[in-house]
Amino acid sequence: MLQQIIDRRLAGKNKSIGNRERFLRRYREQIREAVKRAVDGRGIRDIERGEEISIPKKDISEPVFHHGQGGVREIVHPGNQEYVRGDRIQRPKGGGAGGSGSGQASDSGEGEDDFVFTLSKEEFMQVFFEDLALPHLIRTQIAEVPEWKSQRAGFTADGTPNNLHVLRSMRGALGRRIALGADSRRELRELEERLQKLQEHPHPTPALAEREMAELEEQIQALRSRLARIPYLDPIDLRFRNRVRVPVPSSKAVMFCLMDVSGSMDEARKDLAKRFFILLYLFLTKHYEKIELVFIRHHTQAQEVDEQNFFHATETGGTVVSSALVLMEEIVRQRYAGGDWNIYGAQASDGDNWHHDSGRCRELLADKILPMCRYYAYVQVAEEEQNLWEEYTQLLAAHRHFAMRKATEASQIYPVFRDLFKKEGAVAA
Repeated sequence: MLQQIIDRRLAGKNKSIGNRERFLRRYREQIREAVKRAVDGRGIRDIERGEEISIPKKDISEPVFHHGQGGVREIVHPGNQEYVRGDRIQRPKGGGAGGSGSGQASDSGEGEDDFVFTLSKEEFMQVFFEDLALPHLIRTQIAEVPEWKSQRAGFTADGTPNNLHVLRSMRGALGRRIALGADSRRELRELEERLQKLQEHPHPTPALAEREMAELEEQIQALRSRLARIPYLDPIDLRFRNRVRVPVPSSKAVMFCLMDVSGSMDEARKDLAKRFFILLYLFLTKHYEKIELVFIRHHTQAQEVDEQNFFHATETGGTVVSSALVLMEEIVRQRYAGGDWNIYGAQASDGDNWHHDSGRCRELLADKILPMCRYYAYVQVAEEEQNLWEEYTQLLAAHRHFAMRKATEASQIYPVFRDLFKKEGAVAA
């Protein structure tokens, strides 16, 4: 006999999900540190994937209560040729008892392996971006072409068969039949009662009694015919689910990514800039569905490019940073004017600029760019304080929504990024 067993438990195959979530919450700090180390050692293209996380055994061990052995005991260990009674045995070196987790071999003692588990892609990205947010993002007024959502709005008498609500339609039909036939049923009961009385107590005059009973039966038959003609389901009983489209306010944001690709930007510095923008790109696409990205690369001239060319094109030249700021202003005026967009800017450069152009960059930021931006971040991928850094420093006191940081190594990109885009009130790692 073939038997089939069906598992109808609510948890089903995912019954360990709750335990995994509790584990991730409990050891969040260790997981954060492990994710941070993983990011420092990754390339740009493989940053968005899962990761194997190792937690030292001592960090997940829990204290337990147990009975001690107690008393005084003498134990003879077989095969001992080195120690006699009264000798003190030193603790083993290297991978000694208790687990060192150092990964070094030892010829004595015992150890325990670290606890290793794998973070999925979604879990890795959640830890990676969990305390980041675009600063000062607000909901603006409904745009000229607003977003719409479908919302239930009761029932209507017209609609398509797919939206027919059977229960509400039958309920309406029952109410209609009760209302239309109430008087006829009451009159029918009265006539039936009179007919029953005549049949039980005959009239003294048989002819008169038969004529009255015939009239009652004729009236009863007419009422029953009238009740039978009341339709069971009428078109006016049909009710359809009604849905209406309502406008919803949308948070529309655009992020401008400006990168210096001049001759002074060697491959190492370009790689740092690319890492910063990759983090920014992943961050934006994860947290905001309705956001546009504008990529601008510049040397002596600025050009709006697509993502592929922004990160991988090899064209180079001199350095005129103001060309990128001018192009950004033109794009904002043409495509994102009107106050409906939250505008953000992020700029990466080595700070080396044509000397007479740095002052103009500061003026463009102060007079044109920053007044229409919610937030603007500048990352310098060189340690030297070039003239552009000195000019930009003058803007910090007057513009709270302008920030600037330095990053000279790949391991510094992640902390700088978190510092620039941390949630308000949060402490950057």
